[in-house]
Amino acid sequence: MTAGFIAFHYPRLEHFEEFVDRTHKVKEFLESRPGFVSADIWATTDGDAVVTSGRFESGEALGAALAAARELGSIVSFDEREYKPREIFTLRAT
Repeated sequence: MTAGFIAFHYPRLEHFEEFVDRTHKVKEFLESRPGFVSADIWATTDGDAVVTSGRFESGEALGAALAAARELGSIVSFDEREYKPREIFTLRAT
């Protein structure tokens, strides 16, 4: 069953572009993982948040990709460049 995630990141204004660049690097890493289907990076029109999403062929593939990204330090719970903690939701197709 297809699985995915959506994450809301809240970078400080002075780190916005740097943060977006970092999300693109994480996207490139996820694209190389087995079961990858798609990923997107968006910014709210007011510049308050960066929204990332990804889709994998299965929950197992998603879990393995996210675990690998955490092990490399690509995904962290909180980044000092953020003004509040990110919100991450894992999803399943219905």
